[in-house]
Amino acid sequence: MFVQEEKIFAGKVLRLHICAADGAEWQEEATEDTSVEKLKERCLKHCAHGSLEDPKSVTHHKLIHAASERVLSDDRTILEENIQDRDVLLLIKKRAPAPLPKMADVTAEEKKKQDQKAPDKDAILRATANLPSHNMDRAVVQTNMRDFQTELRKILVSLIDVAQKLLALNPDAVELFKKANAMLDEDEDERVDEAALRQLTEMGFPETRATKALQLNHMSVPQAMEWLIEHAEDPTIDTPLPGQAPSGAEGAAAASSEAAAGASSTDEEARDELTEIFKKIRRKREFRADARAVISLMEMGFDEKEVIDALRVNNNQQNAACEWLLGDRKPSPEELDKGIDPDSPLFQAILDNPVVQLGLTNPKTLLAFEDMLENPLNSTQWMNDPETGPVMLQISRIFQTLNRT
Repeated sequence: MFVQEEKIFAGKVLRLHICAADGAEWQEEATEDTSVEKLKERCLKHCAHGSLEDPKSVTHHKLIHAASERVLSDDRTILEENIQDRDVLLLIKKRAPAPLPKMADVTAEEKKKQDQKAPDKDAILRATANLPSHNMDRAVVQTNMRDFQTELRKILVSLIDVAQKLLALNPDAVELFKKANAMLDEDEDERVDEAALRQLTEMGFPETRATKALQLNHMSVPQAMEWLIEHAEDPTIDTPLPGQAPSGAEGAAAASSEAAAGASSTDEEARDELTEIFKKIRRKREFRADARAVISLMEMGFDEKEVIDALRVNNNQQNAACEWLLGDRKPSPEELDKGIDPDSPLFQAILDNPVVQLGLTNPKTLLAFEDMLENPLNSTQWMNDPETGPVMLQISRIFQTLNRT
């Protein structure tokens, strides 16, 4: 009796539960040494007759071990894949790879990308070539932004004249102007913005140095900070600023003697004395251009006088001054010294306001107007002052109200 050799050495027979993608289920028997590829061929014969005529049919399917969700390798045997008796295997058709695009499709895709791309400058010019042109002056665009600042300066110029006349009518006019002059000296020597000082001290700068830096830089925190950094190694950084008390005392003594002489002389001499004191106030409030801005703008090729004019017109703002120099240079420096039309509704409304009327009799208001006129960066200090703040608030409200109507 002869027994076939392959049956003598055949492995253990396993009964496997096969599930196809179409829902078909059946039992498949296979020995442990059966390859996964052979098992897959038998499964395909069972569920799809004639499918093996296509040699690619076997490679387009795969067997998956349901319990472990592993894809079985065609080159390995059932034993090597650790398949056990009564395990469930899934017969799944592989997903077909996406076909390569045709040349027409590639061209269409590239065209779509080009359509979605943002237009360049030339394309914009071509598309807008037939549109009517509009000459938009940059100065006109910025008019609404700086209208209040421009008008405020004109208002201050006119109000200063009114305040000077009102104070001159007071019997104690000389004393009032002396008081304004003394307040000016006090302001220059002692007045420091507490909020600005606190910012610098919180950065670690000593209070004395921070005070000196603020006094030298018109209470501007950024400029004061730059000054402190630049002069950190300067041996004279802690040297106090030259005191103006002697000159102030001499001025006060001279003003007192002149006041006494004025009281015993004619009214014309008194008016001359008031004029001299007022000129002294104006000299102390002369515009001081930002030195760094002057240097930066002169390095661009502008003349020093032009640069100072530009900074004066634009409140020491370097960028705005540069645009002014490159533009039509309006308003001109001469226009800054012109007051508002005394017959205009705006100026009449301001003069009719009781708060403004009362404020104009206060020498401190005159001092504030002079200071803001030549150093607009100090406006915040006067807006927060209990005596001058209400006057400035009323001027702003009246301007905004008439501007809207």
